[in-house]
Amino acid sequence: MFTGLVEEIGTVRDIQRGALGSTMRIECPWRDLVLGESIAVNGVCLSVTTMPGGGFTCDASAETLEKTTLGAIARGTKVHLERALRAGDRFGGHVVSGHVDGVGKVAAKTPLGDALKVEFEVPEVLARFLAPKGSITVDGVSLTVNGATGTRFDVVLVPITREKTLLDQKDVGAPINLEVDVLAKYVARLLGNPGVDGVPPQNPPGAGGEGVTLDLLGRTGFL
Repeated sequence: MFTGLVEEIGTVRDIQRGALGSTMRIECPWRDLVLGESIAVNGVCLSVTTMPGGGFTCDASAETLEKTTLGAIARGTKVHLERALRAGDRFGGHVVSGHVDGVGKVAAKTPLGDALKVEFEVPEVLARFLAPKGSITVDGVSLTVNGATGTRFDVVLVPITREKTLLDQKDVGAPINLEVDVLAKYVARLLGNPGVDGVPPQNPPGAGGEGVTLDLLGRTGFL
């Protein structure tokens, strides 16, 4: 499990691609890595397979490459890195699993003094999980949704986020990994409206057009 607080910026130094996936060698400053530990690479949970000097290697399956931006990553690309949360660590972001739900893109950027407003376009199947003041993970970065309309949402990158992450450098049209709030997914599942992994949401019997009513929320324990 992760929190969406980027710890380091790494650099992809080598990629070995094969029919079943790829192996990446990522340069980073960590010297105390453990074989098999989990690291979120641009929001994708991967396991350390070897620890050459100055970094680590990790394997990404064909499905991971297809479902995330890692499939098109190139040598020399800088990436967000976060090690898995340890018991007793401060929890500064939100619950992040490292399982990407879909790929979106940067739709617009607007300067706001020292901050930057960024608007993102998301796959339609994920739009229902977005809510103002809710949480979203973009390339492994925990962000607060400022506004959400249709298949778009926007966030405001404060100066420290602009400094410590790569989001400020993303051009309009750039693809990004998205992980919606896991709590929203569980609520949707309990209400019979999964709507993830490309499966359109299904309204439970008698729930009405939106599939969510006060009666249904009451019967499922949310009210």
